[in-house]
Amino acid sequence: MNKKENKLLNLERTILHSDVNNFFASVECADKEELKNKPVAVTGNPEKRNGIILAKNEIAKKQSVKTGEAIWQAKQKCPDLVCLPPHYDLYEKISLKLHELYLDYTDFVEPLGLDECWLDVTNSLNYLQKTGKEIADEIRERVKEEFNITVSVGVSFSKIFAKLGSDMKKPDATTVISKENFKQMTYNLPLNSIVGIGNRLERRFENMNVVTIGDFVNLSQDIICPIMGKSGIELQEKLSGKLIEEVPCYFNLSPPKSIGNGTTTVIDITKRSETIKVVAFLCEKIAIRMIKRKFEARTITVTIKTTDFQKYRHSKTVMPMQSYEKIFDNAMELLDSFWNYDKKIRAIRVRVSSLTNTDTYKQLSMFEDDKIKLTESLEQIKSKYGKDKIFIASDGFSFINRKTEQEEQSHK
Repeated sequence: MNKKENKLLNLERTILHSDVNNFFASVECADKEELKNKPVAVTGNPEKRNGIILAKNEIAKKQSVKTGEAIWQAKQKCPDLVCLPPHYDLYEKISLKLHELYLDYTDFVEPLGLDECWLDVTNSLNYLQKTGKEIADEIRERVKEEFNITVSVGVSFSKIFAKLGSDMKKPDATTVISKENFKQMTYNLPLNSIVGIGNRLERRFENMNVVTIGDFVNLSQDIICPIMGKSGIELQEKLSGKLIEEVPCYFNLSPPKSIGNGTTTVIDITKRSETIKVVAFLCEKIAIRMIKRKFEARTITVTIKTTDFQKYRHSKTVMPMQSYEKIFDNAMELLDSFWNYDKKIRAIRVRVSSLTNTDTYKQLSMFEDDKIKLTESLEQIKSKYGKDKIFIASDGFSFINRKTEQEEQSHK
């Protein structure tokens, strides 16, 4: 590392955390004039067994509608609640367009899920002739103007405090947490304000009378380590301002750990022939996303949930796969190895992992390239004419709950 690079790393960082307010619901409302000033929630379909609130807009939130509660419970509090099905492809499309906007300010952009991003604008301050707060305010205005949705932005010297800042004022606000005031602004916040402190850990620390961020920072590492291990020590160092994580370059981000699709079926299924149709549908979706992102996978996982809510999950390592045919063949071979179709199935999930990028290399195959081109062509037809116009001949479409189908992309 040369002296110039070392000097840049030693600069006090200016890091933003941009968080879209009520992302799913906001996207649904953005261009629908008929939803203006109405309480709106993105939900599963009660007739198809996923009747819960997935997301809600600010109006619904003010009427105490909560994510995760049943639709009927939400409607008791908010009788006029408008319930809409999720459109995950649309959310992903908007997410990527937001990334493009953020890249106008810096190459150091790190997504966290679909609706959040960190931006390290340290090296952009001089040439933009703006402060971190001014950049955050400009981003908020651009997002409103270009997407008709809002973001809350935290500005700080580290990722963890930038994220805490974006959570402090919602919706549509900028919050600055500096090195001079971070203790006063955050140490009295509840411990569960921090990502990574879930209900179990919160209860355990609460039993020790550790209820705020400040209480946690002041704990002895001998107490933290047996409870949380090395990650707990790192968390304490981040919250004390001693450990500053870097925001990686957007164009050098490592691939996600896994890509998967799952669904709760419209009807309970027991026959292998019916299961094949659902697995085929899910594998087609995974293949399209992998080809689009130029990924191959070496591990496949299939999860089955029965009507009595028992879960069965198995994985195996295979040769690199990218096409629909290879993913489907491996998924069914794995499923047949542990499932004898003697119980009713209510949900199926297929996931691929051990991902590598095919931009740097490509295993040559006489037939694989044609299969990938076929998958790409199918996706082009669906994008232009609609997703229900063409699909795999297995007819998995008839078993899929289109309104509650779930996609996952994990970076954990």
